Amino acid sequence: MKSDYLIVHKKVLPDYFEKVVEAREMLRRGTIREVSEAARTVGISRSTYYKYKDYVFTPSEGNACKKAVISLILSHEKGILSRVLNMMSALGANILTIMQNPPIGDRASVVISMDITSLETSVNGVLETLTAAEGVEKAGLLDIE
Repeated sequence: MKSDYLIVHKKVLPDYFEKVVEAREMLRRGTIREVSEAARTVGISRSTYYKYKDYVFTPSEGNACKKAVISLILSHEKGILSRVLNMMSALGANILTIMQNPPIGDRASVVISMDITSLETSVNGVLETLTAAEGVEKAGLLDIE
């Protein structure tokens, strides 16, 4: 199996996966401000929340995945972000937003949201392509919708 991702019906999963998603949504909406309170409200431990929060997502109601948010750690060298954006565009990703933090220790973190409806490969394929690129130290999926 090439992909790191599966779509699985929640009936076959432990209930704490759904609770992690519920807690993350409470935090996102601002109805609850602290992770410990959100975890307690849905009935899971903080450690369970932190262990799975970056790995459990829900698709949008009635839609296939249309947007993804990825995180990158890039070497602080001229032109690397431009090359990354060109590679993503060549793979069919439509860049929606870019958030780049100032470099620290010759590394810069970048968060990119993209429309993936016209993607010519899987999101995992995009991540593999980016990870193999010169100047990209790390690439990971933060969220998908």
